[in-house]
This record gives sequence, structure tokens and C-alpha cells, in this order.
Amino acid sequence: MRLTLRVAPVSSMFLALLFPYVLSQFYRAFLAVVAGDLSRDLGLDAAGLASMQAAFLLAFALSQIPVGLALDRLGPRRTLLFGLCAAVVGSVLLVFSTRPWHGILAMTLIGAGCGPVLMSGFYLIARSYPPARFATMSSLLLGIGSLGDPLSGTPLALAAGAFGWRPTMLGMAGITAASLACVAIVLRDPLRAQAPGGSLSPLAGAKQILAIRALWAIFPMALVSYACVIATRGLWIVPYLEAVHHFGRNALSLGATAMGFAIAAGALLYAPLNRLFGNAKYTVVAGTAATVVGWLVLGLLGNRSGALALGLLLLVGALGMHFAIVMAHARSFMPTHLLGQGVTMMNLVFFLGAGLGQWLSGRYVRAAELAFVAPADIYGRLFTGFGLVLGVALAIYLLAPRERL
Repeated sequence: MRLTLRVAPVSSMFLALLFPYVLSQFYRAFLAVVAGDLSRDLGLDAAGLASMQAAFLLAFALSQIPVGLALDRLGPRRTLLFGLCAAVVGSVLLVFSTRPWHGILAMTLIGAGCGPVLMSGFYLIARSYPPARFATMSSLLLGIGSLGDPLSGTPLALAAGAFGWRPTMLGMAGITAASLACVAIVLRDPLRAQAPGGSLSPLAGAKQILAIRALWAIFPMALVSYACVIATRGLWIVPYLEAVHHFGRNALSLGATAMGFAIAAGALLYAPLNRLFGNAKYTVVAGTAATVVGWLVLGLLGNRSGALALGLLLLVGALGMHFAIVMAHARSFMPTHLLGQGVTMMNLVFFLGAGLGQWLSGRYVRAAELAFVAPADIYGRLFTGFGLVLGVALAIYLLAPRERL
């Protein structure tokens, strides 16, 4: 009887966390599908659309600092509710937008509202499950929730074509409101953890986290691993397959969607892999080593065959998605009273790497194009570079101590 009573609320909690995370992934990627409609109705050019996407990402990243403090001081339930309220307001504002600044403000609210979603999930999982199960449950949350990315592709395009983009996005606003209600009804905060000697200031908490030497060798892996995958999925898979392998429009769409599914599948795959290896560090080392080989083969031999190139892109997308396992490794060294600030600091490192990866790779590709470098050489060198940088991060990561259980 005691086991049954424990499993039911935990399962409900997980589903309540999963619901908004699927939506967060959807909102991160949906703009590309409705870009034409937004350009027409809001009077946006390419720069305006880029500003809307940048507003989401910037608000999402900046929100991590207050989110980390709020998780430790207010608890995950209220932190997530405040965030989802902002996301609902932003999604409704987008539906009724008529000017470019309306769209930018809407995406800012949505980005800030999505900011607490994953970290609230990681925090509650860390406080509700034994430490040994953190990697498994966080991988499940990340992997299943990542299906929100492909939902923002063909399904959104079909719905927008049938009903129009405004009614479709109004429906998404309603679904976001439903996720807010679900969180309000189901989630409960764990008991607040007290710092030894009393409460800490945010600066003192950050200093304590940065003083944990075990994290120093983990930070480079967090900075690089996700950045390589997301830069390729977000920026380079389509121009690479088009310029080097001459994929048509339908094949390009399917290839990008397939990589999105591979990323989600990879996040799910790491949960049983971590149970097999029995330790987060060994899991990350094995997965990263295989990913390094994949990047290097893609860079050196990928131009020989479109099928080979796409297969390798799916491989590095799946094996490179050990986000949750790296987080589990880092989380094991964090004191309970700084858990919220600690996991959001790690998330900042992941997203800082993602932003730098996109910016640096974009500058490299642009410079190579201006120098009239052949596309096969441009992307071959880019992917080889991803493999080499990830290899350096792996070498540093080997110095990290094993996960503290």
C-alpha cells in the first residue's frame, strides 16, 4: 500500500512537468513555420523575424538567473506558475499582434515564461527521487519533451494551413493555459532546504557553486556538447544537405525533422545507457567518444554520399544529446540548499555554449563563402572542427571525479 501511494503522486508530478516542457520546445522552434504569415500580417522583414527569435532566446537565457534564485526561495511550483502566466500572456498577445514590436514583446514574454520550465522539472526530480534515479527521470523528461520540436513542424503547418495561423496559435495559448492549470493542481513544493548558518545572498551562493572543484572539469563539456548539436540542427543541416548533396525541398524538410526526432530519441536512449554503465561520468565519456568519431567521419567523408551524411547527422544528434546525464553528474556535487541556483547555472553554461556555437560557426561559414571555398570543404571543416573541440572537452572531462551517489 505504501509503495502504491508513493508512485501515483510522483507519476502525476512527472506528467505535470512534461506538459509545459513539450510546449516550451514547441515555442522555441515554431516561428520558422509561420514566418511567411507573420511577415505579411505584422509587416516584418527578415531582420524583424530574426529579432523575434532573438527576443525569445535572450529572454529565456536572462531568466535563468532569477529562476535559480526563485527555485531555492519561492519553490518550483510558484516559480513555474509565474513563468507560465507570462507565456500565456505572450502567446495571446502574439495572436492579436498587428505591428512588429507587438511580436517582439510577445516572444519576449513567451521566452521568459518558458525559462523556468526545464529547471523546475530538474529541481523537483532532484528533490523527489533518489539521486541514483535523477539521470533516468531527467532524461525521460528531456527526451519525451523534445517531441515538441517536431510538433512545431509539419503538424503546425497543416493546422495553420487549415485554420490560419492566428486561430492555430490561439489554440496553443489555450493549451498553454491548460498546462498552467495542471501545474497549479498537481505540483506541490518540497520542504525548503536551509543553508548551514542561515540564508545566503545570491552572490554568496554563486561563489559556493563555483568553488566546487568537481564542476570545473564538467563545465567545458556543458559548454561544447549541446552547442555542436543545436548549431547543426538549427542552422547547418539544411544548407549542408542542399549545397553539398543537392537535397530537394521535401528531402530537406524530412532530414531536419528526422534529426529532431533523433535528438529526442537520443535523450531517451541515455536513460537505459546510464543504468547499464552505472555512473554518469562513464555514460558521458562513452557517448562523447562515439560522438567525436561521428563528427570526424562526417567532416572527412560526409561529402561522398548524401545517405551517409544524413545517417551520421542522425547519429551525432542522438549520441550528442547527453544533456541530462551531464546535468546529473554536476547535480551530484551540489548542496541541496543551492540546488536551484546550481542547476540553472549549469543551464546557463549549456545555453551560453549554444549561443557562442551558432555565432562562431556563422562567422566561419560567412567568411569561407566570401573566400569562395567550396561548400563541401566549408562544412567538412566545420564538422571536423566540432569533433576536435568536443574531443578537447572530453579530455578535460576525464579529469572530473565520478558522480557522487
